[in-house]
Amino acid sequence: MDVSAMLEQYAYPETTPWLRANMIASLDGGIQYQGSTSALGYAGDWALMQRLRTLADVVIMGATTVREYGTYPAEASKLAIVSRSLRLDFDGPLFTEAPSPPVVITCGAAPAERLREAEKRAEVIVCGGDSTDMGMALQRLADKGYQRQLCEGGPVVLAQIAAAGWLHELCLTLSPVITAGDAARVLDGPVIDMQRMELCHAIQDENYLFLRYRMAQG
Repeated sequence: MDVSAMLEQYAYPETTPWLRANMIASLDGGIQYQGSTSALGYAGDWALMQRLRTLADVVIMGATTVREYGTYPAEASKLAIVSRSLRLDFDGPLFTEAPSPPVVITCGAAPAERLREAEKRAEVIVCGGDSTDMGMALQRLADKGYQRQLCEGGPVVLAQIAAAGWLHELCLTLSPVITAGDAARVLDGPVIDMQRMELCHAIQDENYLFLRYRMAQG
């Protein structure tokens, strides 16, 4: 797969701010197999994910996704981590070896001691009381200049983003496997008002299908 040629089809629109989500799922809707998201992917999907990061001003991940990766995504100019509990390793390489301090997005209910630790290692955005106000947090990121936003999950964070009306675009890789089981879906949260999407493109590579949808206009 020629990822460089494909990348032209993933250019951000002039409309800003703009949040794009990039996820992978099995044909029956699961985002993991035996606890691993990477088990669904292959080299082409991984290469596209890396290149999509280079187009964004900020890459947004939930704490669980960050822990799964374990290291700072080298292709990202800025990383934003969403965490209510702040159970993050602030002395680990994700923070100490980062090219620039990550942004940590949390809420007023975050433990005070953990919040102080976060402030030593990261830019901290506190939005909301008992839970994070994702709409406010994403607007705060945009106000800081991070207009082209890329979310790589997890599904709980992505559901919060959609509920806030900020899921402008969904890039979904369909993996040619079925897994059954109880893996989470692409979005994992309460029912929201139905959001209609329109198909921008569908690209086949081997038995994988790369779908790009954006929020329907009108």
